[in-house]
Amino acid sequence: MRLAGSLQLVLLLALTSRAAGLNIPLEVEQVPTIITHTPGPIIALPFDNIVTIRCEARGNPPPEYRWTKDGQDFIPPYLTKIKANHTDGTFVLLNKQLVQFQGKYQCYASNKLGTAMTEEIELIVPNVPKFPKETIEPIVVEEGEPIVLKCNPPEGVAPRQIFWMSVDLQHIEQDERVSMGIDGNLYFSNALQNDSRQDYCCHAAFSRIRTIVQKTPMAVVVKSLKPDNESAHSSNSTEALPKRIPSLLLPSGVQTEIVLVKGEELNLECIPEGFPTPKMEWMKMGDKLSTQTKFKNFGKLLTIDAIEESDEGKYMCIAKSSAGETVHYFDVIVEEPPKWLTEPPQSQLTVIGSDVHIKCSVKGKPSPDITWRKNGEIFEDDPLNKRRVLDDTVVLHNALPGDSAVYQCEASNRHGSILANINIMVMNIAPLILTKDYQEYAVVLGGDIIMDCSVFSCPPSTISWAKDDTPETEEGEPFSFLQNGSLQITSAEKDDSGKYVCVARNMEGLSSVTAVLDVKDPTKIIEPPQDVQIISGTTAQLMCQAEYDKSLQGTFEVLWKKDGEEIPLSFEENSRYFVDNGMLQIMNVNLSDQGIYTCIARTNLDEDNATALLTVLDVPDAPKNIEISELKSQRNVRLSWVPGSDHNSSVTEFILEYEESQWEPGRWKELQKVPGNQATAELALHGHLNYQFRVYAVNAIGPGPPSEPTERYKTPPAAPDRNPENIKIQGHLPHQMDISWEPLLPIEHNGPGLEYKVSYRKLGVEDVWREHLVKRHSFAVKNTSTFVPYEIKIQSRNSHGWGPEPKIVTGYSGEDVPSAAPRDVAVEVINTTVLRVSWTPVPHATLRGHLRGYHVHWLRKRSLLNPNKILEERHSLSFPGNRSHAIVPGLKPFSEYRLTVNVFNKKGNGPNSDPVTFNTPEGVPEQVPILTTSNAQKDSILLVWGPPLESNGILTGYLLQFYLINETTLEVVDSQEMNITGADTTQWQLQGLEESSLYRFHLSACTRVGCGPLQAQESSTVTQAHLSPTPAVASVQSSHNCTLSFPSSIPGNSTHPPLVPALLNISSYVSDTFAKISWTAREEQQDSQLYVAYMNNRDGNWRISEAVNTSQSFHVIDGLKPGTVYTVRLVAKRLLDNASIYEDVIQTRVKGVAGQQSNFSTQGWFIGTMCAVALLTLVVLMACFVQRNKGGKYAGTPPSQRQDMFSMDKVKEKEDLHPDVESQGMNDDTFCEYSDSDEKPLKGSSLCSLNGDDAVGDSVSRDSLVDYADGEGEFNEDGSFIGEYSGRKHGRSVSEPSGPSPVTA
Repeated sequence: MRLAGSLQLVLLLALTSRAAGLNIPLEVEQVPTIITHTPGPIIALPFDNIVTIRCEARGNPPPEYRWTKDGQDFIPPYLTKIKANHTDGTFVLLNKQLVQFQGKYQCYASNKLGTAMTEEIELIVPNVPKFPKETIEPIVVEEGEPIVLKCNPPEGVAPRQIFWMSVDLQHIEQDERVSMGIDGNLYFSNALQNDSRQDYCCHAAFSRIRTIVQKTPMAVVVKSLKPDNESAHSSNSTEALPKRIPSLLLPSGVQTEIVLVKGEELNLECIPEGFPTPKMEWMKMGDKLSTQTKFKNFGKLLTIDAIEESDEGKYMCIAKSSAGETVHYFDVIVEEPPKWLTEPPQSQLTVIGSDVHIKCSVKGKPSPDITWRKNGEIFEDDPLNKRRVLDDTVVLHNALPGDSAVYQCEASNRHGSILANINIMVMNIAPLILTKDYQEYAVVLGGDIIMDCSVFSCPPSTISWAKDDTPETEEGEPFSFLQNGSLQITSAEKDDSGKYVCVARNMEGLSSVTAVLDVKDPTKIIEPPQDVQIISGTTAQLMCQAEYDKSLQGTFEVLWKKDGEEIPLSFEENSRYFVDNGMLQIMNVNLSDQGIYTCIARTNLDEDNATALLTVLDVPDAPKNIEISELKSQRNVRLSWVPGSDHNSSVTEFILEYEESQWEPGRWKELQKVPGNQATAELALHGHLNYQFRVYAVNAIGPGPPSEPTERYKTPPAAPDRNPENIKIQGHLPHQMDISWEPLLPIEHNGPGLEYKVSYRKLGVEDVWREHLVKRHSFAVKNTSTFVPYEIKIQSRNSHGWGPEPKIVTGYSGEDVPSAAPRDVAVEVINTTVLRVSWTPVPHATLRGHLRGYHVHWLRKRSLLNPNKILEERHSLSFPGNRSHAIVPGLKPFSEYRLTVNVFNKKGNGPNSDPVTFNTPEGVPEQVPILTTSNAQKDSILLVWGPPLESNGILTGYLLQFYLINETTLEVVDSQEMNITGADTTQWQLQGLEESSLYRFHLSACTRVGCGPLQAQESSTVTQAHLSPTPAVASVQSSHNCTLSFPSSIPGNSTHPPLVPALLNISSYVSDTFAKISWTAREEQQDSQLYVAYMNNRDGNWRISEAVNTSQSFHVIDGLKPGTVYTVRLVAKRLLDNASIYEDVIQTRVKGVAGQQSNFSTQGWFIGTMCAVALLTLVVLMACFVQRNKGGKYAGTPPSQRQDMFSMDKVKEKEDLHPDVESQGMNDDTFCEYSDSDEKPLKGSSLCSLNGDDAVGDSVSRDSLVDYADGEGEFNEDGSFIGEYSGRKHGRSVSEPSGPSPVTA
């Protein structure tokens, strides 16, 4: 609480209260007060239907009205009613009867306490102005005499304008000799013969009533002073006229007195006559003319718009000519109507027994007479009753209530009168509080508030305030008491809320009212709009969020202003302004929207505002004032311009464009760019062209509109500036050289008659230049020797001269195929699949063209395992450049081959070398395609497998290794191995195994060279209760014509990595840009998760998908590149080193090829052959069934991972005793790539590889590998090797399969 102690406020009304309009509440009886009336004079225009004269007064009792007209009582014909029970003083007069009501009116408003009256209100009803009908005799004068044509215009509603015209409405020309006076008459200082005419007409125009009237035309006849025979030839001659001393046509006499009211216009006019025509001069006697003085009507009229007292005095006009002069004096007197010295007398409220003084202070010239009235009646001096009238003062001694009345003071002189009503109220009354009880006030926190306590009383009251039933309030911060009794609180706080009581006391009694104050939370913008830059044509958003007192929610609103003007918000469709939740959105912003935006959040108590600058960015305006100026020559010009507005985004560059009318009229092309801070450019132009130029500017928003084009600028013709470029020399025929070049552009011709001079001669021998002129851009030199070097040059010329000296280029005449074959072809077998071939290059003279490289062709004639079967498998590789050896990969072990080499150039292949025959050595077998376990007993398991598809030698048997696995730790407990002799053995019953134990089996096929890669499988022996009489074999289908199967997961502890899902029927569908991998999950693993990883074999980067639920049955890999090889893996964890569930190598299709390939499998013979193969090679199909498994659960896991998981140290030692010679391949960069595959599949991928060979031997010497890497074949545009690998291909189709074929193993 901020209130303490006590305080009282006294509303000190002077003993006699004064106010211009005494504000006494109508609840108190009071004299009438005129509050409004019609001021005079009133001019009734002819087209006014009615005239309303108003008079309205207030008083208690309500006043009654009466009117006087010209001092006599007047009863208005049509009174109006503004209140149901009181007569109004306003009356209406109809237009038809106005003439009879013309006069001066006064209104009297009376009640029992007094009468108030108005000043006189004059009603003027003007007649319609017109000239009288009259016959005017012609005015006849002699030459040189003056003429006065009198107009006598009728009176009418001002303003009135007078002018002289002829009958055909031509103005009468006025000058120093002929002019119109302010009285409307037309004055001629002297007459000339050409003044004679019959139609001098005076017109009077009254603009307020839209009326023009015309006087009867007047005739003037001017008699010549010369004989008749001379006057005809000299009607305008003034040479013979006698001089006449000047005199004044207006005014008459020697002196004129002029009396004006201050503020009126002064017009002093002197119109002279005489011959020659006099000139007028003006002066003020004893003083200088006022600076406000103006001269009109050819110096004959002196005017001052608003005359002041300082303009009084004596003025003189002087008319001068060569014949003499005359003068006239004006005595100007300035007077003034009555005016109040300061203000009209004030009404007064006073207590009984006091003295009342009423002073009427006026001024005027002459001095005004003052008349006093009481209630409209003359009030005279009455000393006996102590009622005195002392000139301009009335004194009421010891005033009584009966002295309450309306006193009138009227001051008048000959220029007018003024009247004042003075209400005198003499009374004693107890306090009357006019403020409503329990008035509610609201103020925001920290704001100022004034609580009213309006009191009327006589004598004056003492006013006090108290809060919430506390003692009287003490004045001081934050409370202050105003003179009118109100309480003001500054910087209001929440504690100031409550009830306040105002008490008013005087000798007649007391009164009180209660005020209720509520202090509200202020309105505050919490998220103001931010300065923003917006691109023209987009939508601008300005946010404005505010908090406010929730009790004021009904009055809260958010307004927006732009540059101080409120933004009109409309819900119409074409409106560009929208406000939603405090956000202003400006749609389709344009440059006019740029400015300062103000957000105003307001309630009925307070407001807060915030501003932001909106800057509109737009493309630059078009440059202006494009000018061309020549520099050194007509073909070197400077272009200059004035940049347009950049619209708040700096210009980055100007782009100059040209258009020429000869070759491509109407098409604008870019000529040059210049920086944005530059406004000139020097241009080098082509000859013989008719140019136009234009410029446009570019900023960060974009290019602006182009400028207006320049005038046409024509350049003179000239010789060509350059010669043809990009000269090509080709030999399409052996004995011909074809020369072509890039011709000059049409605009580069520089003139008519363009042609080219082709010059050529043999290089390196004594030869002369042979020259030919051609108009086309190619030329053929015939009958040349094969592949001979030439020097060639081409020069352009036109009818105006030759181009510059051309450059010499070298080329060869036509090529032919090579004529010789490589000699001394020898082969060196490096290992079972790779050899090194060498030869002696052909002599250069036999190439007969540009050397492209060498082709190596080899033919696999037969396998040494089946020498009676002729295979005829043909292959080839290309090796670019001049070389003498190459590395040939991809051979089949244990086979007989024949090899040839030939050289090739651009024209084609040369003859093959003599064939060389060689054999590849025996190698290790391929991996066993399938290994299954079945018929598991408590101490035995049956192993069944398929023989390797390629034995690569004479199969001697198999190496079987098996390991006892601890199912808890997954470590190897025991390991054994055994050799199974007999190439035809495909199953083995293992005995002596431990009951209910997990085993891992590794099986490798062997030849005399060694054993191949192992195939792995896991299985467990069972207890007696779980014996299975028959093996369970899964059926799968694949779009690769291969079948796959995986064993169940190894049971393990929950702390170990998650179990690998067992999937069936894994297949893939490959398109040009995506691949779909499908599978079937076992019932017990429907909710397992796996990840799909894939790698572009060209860049080696792996990508892994998010987790995929096995119940989804498929996953799509998209975003692949057409014609590209990828490796795909299914893995159990999102780690590439985790065990693979499945791994395959796929190749995406090339658009437009797949359909042709897929049709192949629909041929009848093909389907029949496939069915026969399926029936006869069941074992091979079983091998395909698990070829991709690569060791069951751990397929694809690197050896180090398997060692970590199984601790197979002993197993590794045994595997080292049987190295996989074939799997230890050479460096990747030592091999050529095949024409039917970009990448070799990874080890462990599907059996359906491109060639059936997963690796080559590693016995190649390092020198040979380097040699091969140096000449690694020819590369395509994408960097891949161009290899020609012809002959039989084992590659699977990369197109969509015609349908998977189910196979049961």
